[in-house]
Amino acid sequence: MENEKKLVLLVDDNPATLQTGKNILSSDYRVATAPSAVKLFNILQTNIPSIIILDIDIPEVNGYEIIKVLKHRQDTKDIPVIFLTGKTDPDDEVFGLNLGAVDYITKPFQPTLLRKRIEMHLLVEAQRKKLEKQFIEMEECFNDITEGNANRAKERIKTMLSSQKI
Repeated sequence: MENEKKLVLLVDDNPATLQTGKNILSSDYRVATAPSAVKLFNILQTNIPSIIILDIDIPEVNGYEIIKVLKHRQDTKDIPVIFLTGKTDPDDEVFGLNLGAVDYITKPFQPTLLRKRIEMHLLVEAQRKKLEKQFIEMEECFNDITEGNANRAKERIKTMLSSQKI
């Protein structure tokens, strides 16, 4: 399962941008494309991507509104979102980052930069998940100790150390 390619979801109303992104990323990732918010949310009913690359200027529902919904839904709130947009005003970038985007790339974009940013944010997300899991395991050890199960806590810690989870 770990060797399975991660799913990248590209959301842009421009078919050329979707095709270019797919061409650039498909050697390293599974790539799904959505030309609209409706298509995006349809895809999310059956597939949860590892990362979303989102344009801001999309007809009907713009990228700012989309990210607000994504960040308030339990099943999508932790998915990293990178804005990929023609908006070059620094205020737009700050606004997008404040809404929860992990990055902001302006068009036209450099393919190597897009690939590297995706790789970097996927690594950060994997590390976040690993730390979250370790925190839960350590909480369980603490609970064991406070409940008088020091031996159980000791065994948990040995298991974590031997499997290099810490």
